[in-house]
Amino acid sequence: MSARTIQLHRVLRAPPEAVYRAFLEPGAIAKWLPPFGFTCSVEQMDVRVGGTFRMSFHNFRRSAGHSFGGTYLDLEPSTLIRYTDVFDDATLPGTMVTTVRIEPVLCGSALTVEQENVPAAIPLEFCYLGWQESLVQLAQLVEPDIPA
Repeated sequence: MSARTIQLHRVLRAPPEAVYRAFLEPGAIAKWLPPFGFTCSVEQMDVRVGGTFRMSFHNFRRSAGHSFGGTYLDLEPSTLIRYTDVFDDATLPGTMVTTVRIEPVLCGSALTVEQENVPAAIPLEFCYLGWQESLVQLAQLVEPDIPA
């Protein structure tokens, strides 16, 4: 693991299929991925190996944001998602690689997220904090078992 890599782990009370879908459906990802205080617009999402996505996060209070896109590198249903992220902003250079692993556990799913090559302009503490907030929102999306 390089110095510009973060790792997170969370256990969710939801089946792996639901967690996997939450990463790949535009409406779901727009709901849970942006950290607190941000909204998300998903402009494009072609979920297949080699497919690409584009989205933007908007800071609600400051009316500012950032856009980014990437490519899906690996997709194994309910188990693995690996993709790149490239910011449009030249002050955030490089290509991040995010690996999402989902494993079934007795109470639901164990989720591990690793994000490599975080741009130097982003303090790692902010990156951890943003992901922690996002994972709270992910749990709120996938954990309720609402009857039909």
